Amino acid sequence: MTERRSATRRMTVSQALVEFLANQWTVDGDVRERTIAGTFGIFGHGNIAGVAQALKQLAREDPARMPYHQARNEQAMVHQAVGYARMHRRRATFACTASVGPGATNMLTGAALATTNRLPVLLLPSDTFATRVADPVLQQLELPHDATVSVNDAFRPLSRFFDRVSRPEQLFSAALGAMRVLTDPVETGAVTISLPEDVQAELIDVPLEFLREREWHVRRPQPEPGELARAVAAIRGAASPLIVAGGGVLYSDAADELRRFAEATGIAVATTQAGVGALPWDHPLAAGSVGATGTTTANRLAAEADVVIGIGTRYSDFTTASRSAFQHPGVRFVNLNVASFDAMKHGTELPLVADARAGLAALGAELAGYATSSGYRGALAEGKAAWDGVVDAAFAPSGRPRPAQSEIIGAVQAASDPRDVVVCAAGSLPGDLHKLWRVRDDLGYHVEYAYSCMGYEIAGGLGVRRGAPDRDVIVMVGDGSYLMMHTEIVTAVAEGLKVVIVLIQNHGYASIGALSDTVGTDRYGTRYRYQDAESNDVDPERPLPVDLAANAASLGIDVVRIEPGPDVVAELGAAVRAAKASSTATLIHVESDPLVPAPDGGGWWDVPVAAVSELPSTQRARAAYEAAREAQRPLV
Repeated sequence: MTERRSATRRMTVSQALVEFLANQWTVDGDVRERTIAGTFGIFGHGNIAGVAQALKQLAREDPARMPYHQARNEQAMVHQAVGYARMHRRRATFACTASVGPGATNMLTGAALATTNRLPVLLLPSDTFATRVADPVLQQLELPHDATVSVNDAFRPLSRFFDRVSRPEQLFSAALGAMRVLTDPVETGAVTISLPEDVQAELIDVPLEFLREREWHVRRPQPEPGELARAVAAIRGAASPLIVAGGGVLYSDAADELRRFAEATGIAVATTQAGVGALPWDHPLAAGSVGATGTTTANRLAAEADVVIGIGTRYSDFTTASRSAFQHPGVRFVNLNVASFDAMKHGTELPLVADARAGLAALGAELAGYATSSGYRGALAEGKAAWDGVVDAAFAPSGRPRPAQSEIIGAVQAASDPRDVVVCAAGSLPGDLHKLWRVRDDLGYHVEYAYSCMGYEIAGGLGVRRGAPDRDVIVMVGDGSYLMMHTEIVTAVAEGLKVVIVLIQNHGYASIGALSDTVGTDRYGTRYRYQDAESNDVDPERPLPVDLAANAASLGIDVVRIEPGPDVVAELGAAVRAAKASSTATLIHVESDPLVPAPDGGGWWDVPVAAVSELPSTQRARAAYEAAREAQRPLV
């Protein structure tokens, strides 16, 4: 009995969980780092005596073991964790603790974003009493037909792993199961451990084995020989192949391997939103972005490709231009992906289930001697030169008092350095950045476009800065997304996190406004104007007197206003350079003209148009929609 007691420690469930998390390490080849770099949290009655007490106690013993960071919004702290995880190539993330009820459900959007992007984050939402002695407690959802359901059950479809610790003894299997999924390249995403508020503070005798340092080795599986042979045969027979590089290239740290493979074979590389950075923009084989927000070069290659080599991509509708991008009648897909779910997409018979880096190395070894034709490479060079000219023209200052968004991007690009990271997520900016941003570093582009979550930008940017403190982080955000969630500016000020925020004011939802025009609804409900009750619309001539620069300044951040005028682009560039030289966070406010579009790359996006309408604008949009849909290939 004495020996048994000496092998355990009496702790609360929360104390055991926090100490366990502090001792978990991810090992990826010769890289070893803490899996859980720290904890974000907002405390309430559901976690103040549990997780909060455990964090404070551990901080008193050793502040560096589990750093705690206060957040201002529960959804935003999940976004910070996601931004950090991407910069660490999914090897590390943060835990996020929230109180019962609304504190917990505020994290639901963050959970969906993490899982959609295949990025790890550990969520610790508090739950109502497991004992039910005091039912119903504050913020408890009651369902008469099922007393076991709480609001935390909403995390189940959004999480790659979900468990509820209803008894202290369940902590051990829940925590180990959570770590397995967080560190698995195939399974990773949001991981949720629901913690009833009473159980968090309960006693448990914890085996010392549970609390020891533990390493989780990232698997980098090699391709299966048969799959590899079939993929090699298909590529060798290709006359016009195309690589589509997705986020898996970056998560696998495979950019160098991709470059070697492309240079050896002469195959052009097009990138998804998550894959931008797989090759620098000026590499001779970099065709640019592909799909709905793609370049003319990449989209032409996609239309002609007889073999598409998808690497680490999930083939979203933007990547495939809603399945209209790949027009070759005999096109085949070689899908290299660590997850069979993604490797089997487009009905392919040529999946290559393997790690991106390992798979590229294997393909390269087997394809020795294969190369695309000089005509193929010449056409690529001509296409690149033509598109570069288009971008140069879009970046050139027009002298308009309110510049086009492309001019703003050009000014920020010119003021940035190669290792800077541009961050964005929603609105028209992601599409324009995808086509126009000239990335020079594999981690220099961070646009969350799997969930395209409005409000992600500033919080995600803070996560990027935490994950890469030696880089400047430039957050580009529109006024609509800024208004959704700007609260983490306070966190940047409180913790001295230097980010440069370029806030583009266009007085409405520019992206949806433009989309509204294409579907025939004439920007209905997309402008920030005074409401006109008589027309059940807004008065287009009466913009709201909203001062977002003043709002930002009230949160404590340094603010630079760029007033409309002929020198806006030059002033913006100077402001970005000054902000980069500063030691504190800066927000730069600039107005744009939302009616001047970026260059069109020839992609299409399937957004349905009303099949019948009395509006002539909708009737015209429906006719255009039906014509565009003829290029769609549902099974490709």
